[in-house]
Amino acid sequence: MSKGFCCIGLFNPKTPGNVGSVLRAAGCYGVNTVFYTGVRYDRAKEFVTDTKKAHQNIPLIGIDDLQQVIPLGCTPVAVELVKGAKALPDYTHPERAFYIFGPEDGTLDKTIRAWCTDVVYIPTVGCMNLAATVNVVLYDRLAKSWNKDKG
Repeated sequence: MSKGFCCIGLFNPKTPGNVGSVLRAAGCYGVNTVFYTGVRYDRAKEFVTDTKKAHQNIPLIGIDDLQQVIPLGCTPVAVELVKGAKALPDYTHPERAFYIFGPEDGTLDKTIRAWCTDVVYIPTVGCMNLAATVNVVLYDRLAKSWNKDKG
């Protein structure tokens, strides 16, 4: 993974499968920490899709408020399909980023988007699941970082 630092915030993730898949992506792309809010995940914490056991190396921390844990110097980036969001292909990722993702069966609260510096969306025909969205954002970050380093 290229230079930089990034963490993920999950707003009330729906299932352990979603979180396990996010952890797998986090392990593949060098994410430093994953934070989550809500109680749905706490009800069943099996890492059924974290086949690489990323949870053993990446802290997964349950919290009450994502805004209270923005890592020092990180730009909070909401990933949400809303009017006014910037298309991911046109987005320049910050070197230090805190990506915030909503639940698979809902959206990010307006209050969360309000304190995020940037709001980006992935231009698709339909919606993707949480893990797919995390993978696409992290891959885009990696690809653009490599292109920047080569340029």
